Amino acid sequence: MASATTSRLIKPLALPLSGGSYSLTPPVVLAPMAGITNAPFRMLCREQGAGLFVSEMVTARALIERRPETLRMILPGAGESPRSVQLYSVDPHVMSAAVRMIGKEDLADHIDMNFGCPVPKVTRKGGGAALPYKRRLFSAIVSAAIEAAKPFGIPVTVKMRIGIDSDHETYLEAATTAANLGVAWVALHARTAEAMYEGKSDWNAISRLVDHLKPTGVPVLGNGDIWSGADGLRMMEETGCAGIVVGRGCLGRPWLFADLFSAFNGQATRTLPTLFEVREVMYRHGELIVDYFESEDRGCRDLRKHMAWYLKGFKVPSELRRKFGMVSTLREFRILLDQLIDQPYPIAIGEAPRGRTSHSRPVSLPDGWLKDPDEMAEIELEDAFSGG
Repeated sequence: MASATTSRLIKPLALPLSGGSYSLTPPVVLAPMAGITNAPFRMLCREQGAGLFVSEMVTARALIERRPETLRMILPGAGESPRSVQLYSVDPHVMSAAVRMIGKEDLADHIDMNFGCPVPKVTRKGGGAALPYKRRLFSAIVSAAIEAAKPFGIPVTVKMRIGIDSDHETYLEAATTAANLGVAWVALHARTAEAMYEGKSDWNAISRLVDHLKPTGVPVLGNGDIWSGADGLRMMEETGCAGIVVGRGCLGRPWLFADLFSAFNGQATRTLPTLFEVREVMYRHGELIVDYFESEDRGCRDLRKHMAWYLKGFKVPSELRRKFGMVSTLREFRILLDQLIDQPYPIAIGEAPRGRTSHSRPVSLPDGWLKDPDEMAEIELEDAFSGG
């Protein structure tokens, strides 16, 4: 449990916007998750506590080509500020063009760059967690984004993994490069791409990066295995990181941000909703997502993937669970929710790991990718990621 003494050690994290520094209090960031962190889900999380809430990852090329679905993905929710977008690119010129577009059209207040995605369809094209291995290309992309953002006063940050695998760790060198180029912070998911989401993340790597970047003055944010407010506080105490990034821990649990807010402020209270309280969050999510997609059918189809996360640990008849996974209208959804029987929050199961649990596997890479880290790789395209 957080003590009053501990809470005083948790300093706000500054995000240097053009209109003045924005203070992240507590220093908590919602990780961009493909297919998850759209405006409705960000709204639910925002209502639970302060912080920064990043959009789904979008490709820079899709953005400059003005693909309608990509433009929808970066659209902020009502009252969302600061507006945060995560970009993915394997081309410095395309990244620069996307950042300039965001600046000129006032589409975001903060840009994060993805160098941590371990998904094969991204890494096999040299993107995501594979890219920092190519030192010159990584430096060129980060530099292009920062230079394009400067006239608009938009801070740029990076999120990365430890490396491709244990034989090809890149985080210390890549983070130093990014820091020297002028990023506002570096976020580290403390797993390799090979590890995917298996086992426990290596918080010692976060500690090493904190020490490594101290001479630059650039803060480090830690990511990996934060399932409760106590976990977030413990990560900061053990690693010395300046803030945390929350991903899978909030799937079906947007109230995790309220729990983190309490822990970081030294409060002994926990946010542990009953099933009746959870069902109202679920219905609000449904209403928001139907409004977002402007289609009840599409909204409910998108909502289905959240059902198992929301109900995890609660005693719900299997037939009712199955019906939640097939919900097609808000009226049907309300009828199903009203059949739930109230019960306390199941802490032991409810705060267990959730979301993707992919086992480790060799990383898919372009042919010859590991031959020369200083080679300026020529990458075919950046449409490898279907999410935007």
